[in-house]
Formats: sequence, C-alpha cells, structure tokens
Amino acid sequence: MTIRVALRHSTRYQFDKPVQVFPHHIRLKPAPHCRTPVEAYSMKITGGEYFINWQQDPFGNHVARLVFPEKISSLQVDVEVIAPMTVINPFDFFVEEYAEHFPFNYPEALKKDLAPYLETGQPDSQGQDGPLLQAWLERARKELLSGDKLLIASALVVLNQQLSQDIEYLIRMEPGVQTPEETLARAKGSCRDSAWLLVHILRRLGLAARFVSGYLVQLTADVKALDGPSGTEVDFTDLHAWTEVFIPGAGWIGLDPTSGLFAGEGHLPLAATPEPSTAAAITGTTAPCEVEFDFSMSVTRIHEDPRVTKPYTEAQWQQIDALGQQVDEQLQALDVRLTMGGEPTFVSIDDMDAPEWTIAAQGPTKRKLAESLLHRLRPHYAPNSLLHYQQGKWYPGEPLPRWALACYWRTDGKPMWHDERWLAKMDEHHAVGETELQAFARSLVKRLAVDEKYLIPCYEDAYYYLWLERQQPVDIDLRGEDLGKDEDRVRLARLLERGMDKLVGLALPLTAQSLSVAGGKKAENGRKDIRGWLSGRWPVRRDHLYLIPGDSPMGLRLPLSALPVNKREEEQPPSWFEELPPLAEDNGQVAQWYSEVPRLQPGVTPGGLHVHGRSQEWQEQFAEPDKEEAIGTALCLEPRDGKLFVFMPPLPKLEDYLALLGAIEQTAADRQLPVCVEGYPPPSDPRLQKFMITPDPGVIEVNVMPASSWNDLVSNTRILYEEARQSRLGTEKFMLDGRHTGTGGGNHVTLGGATPSDSPFLRRPDLLASMLIFWQHHPSLSYLFSGMFLGPTSQAPRVDEARHEALYELEIALSQMPVGEVPEPWLVDRLLRHLLTDITGNTHRAEFCIDKLYSPDSATGRLGLLELRGFEMPPHAEMSLMQQLLIRALVARFYASPYRKPLVRWGTALHDKWMMPHFIWQDLCDVLADLRDHGFQFEPEWFAPFQEFRFPLAGEVRYNGVHLQLRQAIEPWHVLGEEASGGGTARYVDSSVERIEVKLIDYNPARHLLSCNGYRVPLQPTGVPGEAVAAVRFRAWQPPSALHPMIKVHAPLVFDLIDTWNARSLGGCTYHVSHPAGRNYETFPVNANEAEARRMARFWAHGHTQGDVCRIENAPGQEYPHTLDLRRADVPAGGL
Repeated sequence: MTIRVALRHSTRYQFDKPVQVFPHHIRLKPAPHCRTPVEAYSMKITGGEYFINWQQDPFGNHVARLVFPEKISSLQVDVEVIAPMTVINPFDFFVEEYAEHFPFNYPEALKKDLAPYLETGQPDSQGQDGPLLQAWLERARKELLSGDKLLIASALVVLNQQLSQDIEYLIRMEPGVQTPEETLARAKGSCRDSAWLLVHILRRLGLAARFVSGYLVQLTADVKALDGPSGTEVDFTDLHAWTEVFIPGAGWIGLDPTSGLFAGEGHLPLAATPEPSTAAAITGTTAPCEVEFDFSMSVTRIHEDPRVTKPYTEAQWQQIDALGQQVDEQLQALDVRLTMGGEPTFVSIDDMDAPEWTIAAQGPTKRKLAESLLHRLRPHYAPNSLLHYQQGKWYPGEPLPRWALACYWRTDGKPMWHDERWLAKMDEHHAVGETELQAFARSLVKRLAVDEKYLIPCYEDAYYYLWLERQQPVDIDLRGEDLGKDEDRVRLARLLERGMDKLVGLALPLTAQSLSVAGGKKAENGRKDIRGWLSGRWPVRRDHLYLIPGDSPMGLRLPLSALPVNKREEEQPPSWFEELPPLAEDNGQVAQWYSEVPRLQPGVTPGGLHVHGRSQEWQEQFAEPDKEEAIGTALCLEPRDGKLFVFMPPLPKLEDYLALLGAIEQTAADRQLPVCVEGYPPPSDPRLQKFMITPDPGVIEVNVMPASSWNDLVSNTRILYEEARQSRLGTEKFMLDGRHTGTGGGNHVTLGGATPSDSPFLRRPDLLASMLIFWQHHPSLSYLFSGMFLGPTSQAPRVDEARHEALYELEIALSQMPVGEVPEPWLVDRLLRHLLTDITGNTHRAEFCIDKLYSPDSATGRLGLLELRGFEMPPHAEMSLMQQLLIRALVARFYASPYRKPLVRWGTALHDKWMMPHFIWQDLCDVLADLRDHGFQFEPEWFAPFQEFRFPLAGEVRYNGVHLQLRQAIEPWHVLGEEASGGGTARYVDSSVERIEVKLIDYNPARHLLSCNGYRVPLQPTGVPGEAVAAVRFRAWQPPSALHPMIKVHAPLVFDLIDTWNARSLGGCTYHVSHPAGRNYETFPVNANEAEARRMARFWAHGHTQGDVCRIENAPGQEYPHTLDLRRADVPAGGL
C-alpha cells in the first residue's frame, strides 16, 4: 500500500550584477545510506554556463561540484526526488552483545575508525563544557540513565525524547548553528541547533554521533490519531537536520530531537558529517555583490496504491453513492422489500495480544469497551430506547452464559424509555442499600396495583455455603487474595466477604392477564379489553426464599422447581406472520391502563356485575392463585455493585412488557433512583427494533439492526465504525509476520424483510437458488471477501467444498424449486436445510446459513433471514458499504432475472486455480461485467482495496525487461484429527502451510522459465501475451501437530528467472517467512506501520542461484496444475 511522492526543491540566487562565481559544492542528492529507496533523481542548474563533477566527500556523501567559467547574474538549483514512502521500522536492528546495555565501550579498532565522531570539541571559549551542558548531562545520568542493565535502545529513546521536551522548536533563518550552551540557555532552537546539541550530548556519554542534514517528508494521515497529535494537516517537505548515533551491530541510527522520534521513511539524509559546517546543502562564494535569496519546496503524491485507510477518493465515493441510490430505486420498483443487517466484529486497539482479543470469549476489558460502545451508539440509533443487560449464549466448558448488551426501541418512533437519567450506567455508583430497595419496591407494587405483601425477601443459602466451605483444603485462605482459577472458591470468598445473612433482593411473583369487557362494550378508555397484573404467594418449605447457589442475577437463581405446578394455561406470543395492531402512544399510558382494573370503584365495574364491590368477571380472572399452584414468573429487585437492578420476568406480549417498563421508569423518576434493566428481553416482535453487543472468541460482535434503504445503510455503518473507534475498538488485526487481516470474527450479512412475510427469500425461493448458483459459479465471491480460515472445515464452507456428492444433491433440490412467488414459505427450508451445512451437518456453519429463514425448530427460526457468513470484517466503513452494495445489486439483478444455470464441477481447481489472486480478480471482473449488463455500472477499481488487503504484494523485481511479482495467495486451513489436550479432546487447525502467487510479465515462454528452490514453477498463461502465473505451496513452520509433520520448513523461497538459452539465472529474489536476521517476534505489530515494515523485511530483491543452471527439477503431481507443492518435492526416493 505504497504512496509514491515527488519532492521538488528550488533554490534561487539573484545577483545585482553579473559576478564571478567560485566553485560551489551542492549536497542535495540523497546519501548512499538513505534507507528510503530513491527511484528517480534529477538536478537542474540554470543561470549560466557551468561544468559539473559528481564526487563523494570523505564521509561518503554525494557532492556535486559546480564550476562557472563566466560571470552570471543568477543561479538556480532545482532538485526533484521520486521515492516511495514505504514504511521503515527504525527499531529493526540488532546490537552486538557487548553493546546491548548502556554504557558500553567501543573496541579499540572500531574506536579508531569512529574518532571524528567521538571528538567532543570545545563548546565554549574557555575550552570547557559549559555549566548548562554539564548540568543537563548530570541530570540525564541520574534520572534517565541510572537503571541497571539499561538497554541501549531505551537509553536512546529517553535521551531523544527528553531533549525534544526541553528545547522548544523555532524556525530560525539566520545562518550558522547555535552552540550547545546557547541552545540550552535559550531553551529553544531550530532543528539544526537541537541536532548539534544532541551530537554533543551523545559524544560526552561515550557514543559516536554525527550531524545529518536532509529532507523531511511528512504526509497527512488518512485517519486522525485518537491519542496525541495526528501530524501535519497538509503534505509538506522541508530541509531538516537530525542526529545519527553509531551502535555496534545496528550501525548508524537516526534520532530526530525536534520531534523526539527515531528517523523513518520520511527522513532522507543528504549529508552526514562530524560537523554541521560540512553538511550544508550548498556552499561556495562569489565576488562582492548584492544578492536576493529565495527557495521553495513541495511534495506531491504521484501514485497511491489502494489502501484500507483511504479506499476511495471523494469522486469515486460519489459514484458509488449514486449507484447505491440506483439500486434502491430498482429494489423498490421490483417490490423486493429487502432489509439488510449484519454482524460486524471489533477488537481492542490497545491490547491485541491479550487472550480476550485472540482466543477467549470474555476478559477483563471486553465488557467495559462494549458498554462504552453501547452508550455511544444509543443517541445515534435510538435516543429514547431501552438499554437491557441479559445473558446470551452458553457454550460447553464456560462456567456461565456470556453477557449480552442490547438496545431496544419502537419502530413507530415513540419513546420506549423517556428519560435516560433513570437508566444507570455500569460505571456509576448510587449507594443503593436495603432502605432504597424497600422504598423502590413499595412504590413499584403500588403502581402495579398489587399488594406489597407478595414481595418476597431472598437470601443466599447459608447451609450450602457452610457445607462448601468445609470441603475446601485447610491450606486455602478464602479471605486471602490468591485463590487461583477455582470459580467456586472465588464465588465463596465473595459471599463470605458480603455476609450470608444479608438480604440479596426482593422477588415479586408477577404475570399479566386479560379481562374482556362484558358484552363487547368499550371501557372508558376506549379499549375492548383490559390487562392487569396478577400476583400471589409462593409457598415454600423453608422459612425464607433461598436462592440457588451461584453469582448470576437473582432472577436466574429463583428456586422455581420448589413451587407447586402452575396449571394455568400460558399465553402464547403472537406470530410474526400475523398483522399486529399499532402500539399505544405512550408506555406510561399503557402502565396506567394496566393498573385500572384493581382500582375500579365499588359498584361501578366494566362488566356491570356487583359482587363485593367488584365484578364477578374480575374476581374470576384476577383472583389470587390457589395454594396448590403459584405464578411461575417473578420480577426481581436486586441492589448490586451500588446500583439497583430490575430483573424483568418473561412476558409473551409486547404490550405487557411496555406497561411494566413504563411503571418501572415512573417509579425510578419518583424515587430519583436510576436503575439497570436486566433479565428477560422484550418478546420478539416486528414492532420493536434492536441492536446487540455480545462477546465472541477474540472479538466483540455487534448485531446491527436491519436497514431498508441504502441511505440508512450508509448512516448506520459510518456511525458504527466511528463510534467503535472512539471506544478504542478497531476493525483490523496483524499477524506476527506482519500480514494484515480483519478482526477474525467476520462481518456476516443478514438479508430479509421487515417481517417474515415480507422476506423476498420466502416469497421468491428462486432468489436464493439464483444466489447459490451464482456464488458457486464465481469463487471470487467466496474468497475475495473471506478471512484467513477457509476450506471444508471453516466457519463458512462453500456448498461444493465439503461433500463430493453435494452438487449432485443440490441440483435435485434446485430442480424442485419453482420460479416466482410461492404460497408455501416453508418450501425453501424443506428443500435446502440438509444441503447448506458443513461436513458435520451443522446448519449454522455454512456460507449460506438458513437457520433463521423458516426453521421448524422455533418461532425465532422463522424470521425470513438469510445469513451470508463468508465475509470478513473490512477495516474501513466504505469497504463494508461496498460489500453490501454488491450484495444489494445482485439481489436486484436476480429478482428481476432469475439465474438458473448448471452447476460447475470445479474439482481440484477450487483449491488450486481459485486460490490465486490473479484468477480471483479475473473472476470478479466477470461478476461486475454481468452486473453492468443488467444496468449496474460497477467499476473494477472499486474493489482494488479488497484485492490489496486480501492479497498484499510481497515484493517485485525486474531483470532484463521481465517483471517478477510475488503476492500472498490463499491456503485452506484443515482441521486435524482429535487429540488430547489440557481441557479435554481438541481438534487443532493446521496453519503451517502457506501459498504465494508468482507472476511473470513481459517474459518469453520459449526462453525463460522460473524456478523456486530448484524446482520448476508450473507457469500458466493468463491470456495476455508474455504474462503467466503460478502458485507455490510450502511448509512455513513446523509445529508438533500438523499434517505431514516430518516435512521440514521450505523457507526461504529462492526464485530464479532462468535464461534457458544461456543456462544461467538472470536474477532472482528471496521470500522469507520470518525476519531474515532471526528476529522471531513474540508480540503482534502495534499498528499498520510496524506490520508493513515486518512484511517488507521478509522480501529481498536479490538472491539468485549462482553459476550455470543445467537442470531444473519438475515436482511430481498433476492434480493441481497451477501449483508447485514443495511438500510433494520432499517425497524421498522410492516414495509414491
């Protein structure tokens, strides 16, 4: 993802008359040790006749010596440098063992070579170090360099940063350099003043240092920094000065005391010398005259590779947005009624190495960051919404279900929760005790019009915990700090600290019941039915209600199995296929209606029947339950962590839930006490919308609400990405070797309708058939947007990746699927349920997941939703939107013109040809061409960021006009057989094999061939004259458990471009799997810059086979004609 820039520097001297100009020395060509590769350089001299001689000064710097035979009136020097801003890691160096710690001594021979750079000079007129310099050095020795075994790199960092803080930067146009004493006295100086001061400091600390003048190039960052300055607001360049220090093993290391940073790719040295006077850009003299001096500098981006931090220009995005509007118009014209949601995932920006952000589902910071994101998203998505804390999925081996944070709101726009002041945040503390609990409970039951005598105090079961305490080893101090990882001991210690006799909370048995108005008459409020709350006693055997042992919310620990069997007929939730009436205008109004029934005045009842002041109809429907039965649900109030938690009971009707919620909010307002709402969520209902945040292994997953239009998708996606970033959650990760990946958790896309009956996949099953066939025809749709883990055992295998007979069976199923609308919504599920699975039969782990389309298992599985699981998390919001737009366009295209073609038997080509970036891109272009034929003008360059992200360039070289290019390719990861592990039986993933694509451009097939580690690479023509491509599959590392564990590592890969006419290698390159100098990284890259530097360090643009090349071996195997599998080449003689 390189940015190539053109740096232009113009220096002008205008003399008042023609004058004699004596020889000039110009040091404006990047020095030989410049680490930034200079692709082109030009220097132009104007003003008169001159002679130029390029030479090197005693320190190896490039110097142009100009001689002017005639007098001139002006002199202008124009320089242009073209260079790629490829990231350079300034800390990528080794240090000799004797120099690892500060201080150290140079060997005598080396010290002699470095003598000019160790000379301390005479900084003041008396020949002594000035008092300010001495004081600074003394402070540095005591405060910065006093630690035992201080690493030399750390010493350089603290010295550089301290000087940057002590000396204020100013632009000083006066010639010359300030003395160190003068710079310290003023506490300010130009870049050259700070650099010269650092040279003196380093030399007096025994380190060889030199002064460097050069160009500084700074480009505007694509993304503003969350911490600290974001850098320049505009691209700029200037002449600059910094310091270089010589460390044995590492060589010269650049330190920029102006910024406090080490020198990187933006520092282009022009001259490095012991003294500033010999590093001046232009030196020379003229005859006496008046002169006007002027200069200008600029930097221009002349090429930018597609990159994930800025995938599209403003003009491109305007085109994409216009196409999104066009697709929307087409979907509306076709009456598709499509909605799109998703499940994007995020990781921590600050701690990518922690288990919770790699393999573990939960951890110490994951919930905190999720709650931050929840509160950031709420005002954008739904200001008057309900924040609900609940328990989510429970997986084997995990002690408790995972948490889930949800935000609910009404689709009619009416408030679900009016005032956010009464919703407590998890990081707040309101000092809620028993007094506040009792007062809140009394107010709430009064609003619910039930008797407060039904409130049940709940306690922990002290007998159980006393028994448990006796079972602990005698050497375990339950009140100590170190209890290990034993969950029961930690839980027991918390309870002992709190006290067993302390009230945990109050439970109120509660359910809602309906009373129809007699004779079909309407009540005073205009409704034909009245709902009311029903409560009662809970008969228990013991003196109090004791909770089931645990540390979950008390609502999940009620001993319901000890209650008499409830014989009352349970109300069923409404079907999503029913047409539901609109909700009441206000939750508070609903809550008031629910409390009307018990408050009916004696003698005046809706039914007209007078029995003890209340109607017989009310007594029958709202009487207290019999002693032999009990209400099986309860609302719970629990003070916990300084907050009051309200545990909602399960309620089948949304109206009941809203009424109870309204009563809770009114009570919270009356008591001036914010609450946290937890427990059972609102019943699933199309009149509600939600988003949820849940933990998954290594990531946080956000279940985004569906959007029905392109504009909503754009708004929702941009908001989510930005607020996640502000919550310190990122969308990308980096592997140890520097490879750039998504979060690893995916970005699954859900398609459906506003209601199940609106779903285009239930109304038109042929739409799903068209998508299945088209995806099977175009592997690029499966592999370009996927993550690292793919193949038959991945999270989202293709339909043709697992069973060999799958396509045969799928053809039979598709032949039974009619075209057009059908009255049977279950048809698509019946035909495809057992085909869209992984190899174990798991219906969820499939590229096309229909678990929630029309599942026979439950109502929540009949939502009309199709989940596309083959999408990895894109690093940028606009890339995510590009994915979604492609899917929307394909839905519109297939809805208008069903796609019914025979399925393709790819065979081994699926994991051969279609693992290569070239053919993936070629196939994607076919997809886009099909869309253009149907009126959607997709441009291939819009997907270039995905190609660069999924298949990064490893390196390229050119020899004799032939261009050799290496790119990362796809390698399926297979799950191995069962093995015993610490936690039981495990199946490991074999990621030890990698694949790389090699492409030759402008080569002669009759003359050139390519080899890798001595084996011929099976180049395949691409259809472009002189262009061919192939893949190399190799063992990258050798874990103890892997497929073919006896095969050794093949890296490094040495590629040779061979001239068969002369039997010699024209040149080559070397690809390393790890750092070639042996730096085996133990931590992941901290950012994209370090990751890119790690990738670049693994490629060498040299390393061909020496001597005559007489014979190139052909690796065995013809099943994968596009791939050289070096594992087959390792088969010993006599093998298969």
